[in-house]
Amino acid sequence: MTERSAGLPSQKQVVELLGDEFARAGYEIEDVIIDAAARPPRITVVADGDNGLDLDSAAALSRSASELLDRVDDTAAPYVLEVTSPGVDRPLTTEKHFRRARGRKVELTLSDGTQLTGRLGETGGGVVRLVVREGRGGKLAVRELPIGSVAKAVVQVEFSPPNERELELAGQSGKGDPR
Repeated sequence: MTERSAGLPSQKQVVELLGDEFARAGYEIEDVIIDAAARPPRITVVADGDNGLDLDSAAALSRSASELLDRVDDTAAPYVLEVTSPGVDRPLTTEKHFRRARGRKVELTLSDGTQLTGRLGETGGGVVRLVVREGRGGKLAVRELPIGSVAKAVVQVEFSPPNERELELAGQSGKGDPR
């Protein structure tokens, strides 16, 4: 949405108004969704950072975003403001998406149709490292793949703790924290 509707700011206005504040906090606005048809209307700001977006940070960003938006037009119609992360269902399409998903289990489809499942390691220089199980014994190995060869990549939801060795090969500590 680029035009102002129902007294709400436009997507461009929201990005321009909040972008610097989010950047100072270490986050980037990935999308702004304005739903003027909802009752009450809703503004959703999707943000992400190199270490993800935790609940405390989302709440702090929401408070500062609300203050900034209120300063622009305190006569605007009431709306709900939500600051959220992209979620695990977002496809990984850029190098920064892969970098931010480091340590997560992903399913990749390569441009030749090959499918791989593994844990994302370091990403840089157009290359992503993927910890995979190879051979009959399921030995862990690190494969380097050009990001350009990845046709589709999606983070997988895990219900049990990851293997310590996988995390180590992915460049993560045993607690999932970046080194």
